[in-house]
This record gives sequence, C-alpha cells and structure tokens, in this order.
Amino acid sequence: MPMPASRWSVNSLFLLILFSALALPYACTAAPVLMISVDGMKPEYVLEAAEKGLKIPYLRSLLVSGTYADGVVGVWPTVTYPSHTSLVTGVAPAEHGVYNNLQFDPERKFADAWYWYADQIRVPTLWQAAHGAGLKTASVGWPVSVDAADIDYLIPEFFRTWGPTEDLNPADRYLIAALSRPTGMLALMQSQLGPYMKGNDTSTNGDQIKTRFALDILQRHAPGFMTLHLSSLDDAEHAHGPFSAQANAALEAIDTLLASLAQGARAADPASVVVIVSDHGFASIAHKLNLAIPFIAAGLIQAKIDPETGQPQVSGWRAEPWMAGGMAAIQLHDPNDKKTATEVAALLQGLRADPHNGIAEILDRRAMAERGGFPDAAFVVVLKPGYYTGTNLRGDLVTELHEPHGGHGFSPDYPEMRAAFFASGAGIAAHRDLGLIDMRQIAPTVASLLGVPMPTAKAAPLHLAP
Repeated sequence: MPMPASRWSVNSLFLLILFSALALPYACTAAPVLMISVDGMKPEYVLEAAEKGLKIPYLRSLLVSGTYADGVVGVWPTVTYPSHTSLVTGVAPAEHGVYNNLQFDPERKFADAWYWYADQIRVPTLWQAAHGAGLKTASVGWPVSVDAADIDYLIPEFFRTWGPTEDLNPADRYLIAALSRPTGMLALMQSQLGPYMKGNDTSTNGDQIKTRFALDILQRHAPGFMTLHLSSLDDAEHAHGPFSAQANAALEAIDTLLASLAQGARAADPASVVVIVSDHGFASIAHKLNLAIPFIAAGLIQAKIDPETGQPQVSGWRAEPWMAGGMAAIQLHDPNDKKTATEVAALLQGLRADPHNGIAEILDRRAMAERGGFPDAAFVVVLKPGYYTGTNLRGDLVTELHEPHGGHGFSPDYPEMRAAFFASGAGIAAHRDLGLIDMRQIAPTVASLLGVPMPTAKAAPLHLAP
C-alpha cells in the first residue's frame, strides 16, 4: 500500500504561500549567510532525536536557539540536483532547467553525465543575487556549480567516476583544481590543509575534507554568502536505510562538523546567520521495478547484445523511461508521435493494474506541468514508497532487495520525502516552529537575510525575525 500522503498537496501549499505573501515581512537586517545542505536529512532525525537514539547536540540546540520547520515539501523529482538548484533559485525544476540528477541518455553514451554545470541553470541564483549586490560569495561541493561565474571562491561538485578517493586517477586532483576559482586557490589551500578529494567521496571522510576547506575560506575571506554540501548521510541511507545504525553514525559525525562551521561563520562575522537545509527525505525500499524491460518487449526500445560483454545495449528507441529514484519520466523520441504515446499509455496502465509492480499513479504531461517537473515528459510513473526504479534491460520486471536500503525521488506529497530547514544567528527568532513549508520559500528567505533582491523567486520568504 502507498504511504499516506500529506494533507497538504504541493499546489495547495504554494497557493497558500502566494496569498500570504503580502502578510509575511522580510527579515529586516542584512547579514552574512552560511547555507549548509545535509543531503538526505529528514526532519525527524532532529525532531525525534531522542526516540531515534541520536546524539546530535548542535542540531538539537537549534530547536531552542533558532527557527525551524516541521518539514519542507520538495520539488518533482525529490532528488539531489533539482532540489539543490531549487534551494538556490526559489523555483521548480521545470523553470530552472535541472530536471534530474543525470541527464537523459537513452542510448547510454554520456558516461553517466550529471547536471554539473551552472550554465544549465536558466534563472538567477542566490550566488548571482549576492554577487550582483557587491557581496563576496563562496561555495564548496554544491551541486550544479561548475563554472558559476558569480562565485568568487569556488570548489564545485564534479566527479568523473564513483568510488573511494583511493580508487581514482591521482591526476584527477588537477581536474578539480582547474575547475575551482580563483586560479591557484585550491593548490594553495592543499599545500596547507592537505589534499582535497579527487572525486565523489560521499563518505564521512569526504564531508570532513569539505568542511576543512570551507572553514579555511570562511577564515581567510569572510564571504557574505556561502554554500556547502555534505553528502555522507545520504550515502549511508542509500546503503543501509534511513535511521540505520550507519545513517545515525553519519549524522552524529556531521553534527560535530556543523557546530565547527557555525563557530567559524560567527568568528568571521558575529552577525552571521547559519541556515541548514536538506534536499529531500528518505524511504526504505525493498523492490526495484525495471521499467525498461516491458518497453523492450513492446518494441518501444530496441536492444541488442554487446558481443564483448554479453549484456544488452539500447540501439534505438521510440519511448524510454528516464529513471529518477521513486519515479520515472517517459520520454518520446518524437514528442509529437501520437501513435507511440497511445501505445505507452496502454502499456503503463497495464503495468499499474498489477499491484505487485508498485505503481502509485501515472501523470500525463498536463498533470506534470502543474507540479513543475519534467516538462518534456509524455508521462511520469510515480512509485509507492518501498519500490524503486531499476535499470535492468532483461530479467524480472520486479526484483527484490534482500538487505535494507533507502531511496528518494518519490512524490513530494509523501511525508517520507520531506526535507529539513533550520536557521539560527543574529536577528533570527528563537524556538519558532514554522510548521510545514515549501522548498521554494528558502531562496527568497536567504535573499531577504542577505538584503538582496530576488524577484524571480515567486514564493514568499519565511518570517524569521523575532
């Protein structure tokens, strides 16, 4: 059975925000802001820390010293790169242009290319707003930040391959240094702080490295606006499930890093505000739905066996799923091909009719447009929590996971997908519970703290002042 949906839909919550925009004042004092994303942090990790056996004194202190949300309703899909881009733009993925983590690659030719580049963002960002107002900007490890021209001190998130740092080409250190700015900054920092990670090190070690380099930027440059992305909680939740012993240990380690970062920000400027966010929640998963298999059987995808590997490869397609964790966008090779669209609709309805496939709903293009994601998709298949999109091209339609795992990318209406929000510092109300908020409110809230305009963000800022 699907998990119970929130009593708020994304649309109704957004309408409430719009109607209340004139009543919610902006924060009245401009202040430096350090915004830290703890990837995959569900609000329950903090709100129910005692019940979960978590020792996270810094995060728990924010419930008393700061303002926080019971939950943040995310965007479609609830995955890392679209969500992080909404966090710095205040708009949905259909508007900002980052639709998924990986780019659509129907014939698997892009070598797992992600939406790494800031030029792929189609609307102004907080970095641009702050820089345009004369503030120094900085970022370490934030998604979709490669070559962001308005970040003065930049170490972007970029990787050529997955795996622990030791498994990567040592020369990749030159790659991340070449992508960082200003020129020579990372080389100088490494001579004093030790090596920066070469690839996508999503372990606690990677978070410790990013924190060390972020603290050095805070100390040396005192940026007016800085972003930082910490990944190890998300990594542990994927591998072992939310609230697993491994996930709890990762967050406890992160809590220590957050305390040092808050101290570093306020050492750079006592008026600093620390905003801690996350990009999505997490759900336990036990099954994978390999959607490409019925598309191959129906002739919508053509596949052939690679003679070297013996594995099937996509050689042509009329319609293909674009996987996004707990949902998949169905892309048509020819968006105007009504015959194929009709075939796909019949196929998907047949799959949905079998409850063992775990399909919660099928959205058409119009329904997806209302939700702000996947603007080019003919359909979006939304799964029930507990099911995940798989990538197998042959074998069983549904495969079982025999060990605990976690995932996201489900409908943001599911409470399991709610993200987190905390703010503390000068001019921030103490012990204020905002209830349920919309992710698109966060960027205009940070802009108001910085005292910079962000007219492209449509949602009202949150009321954080005492």
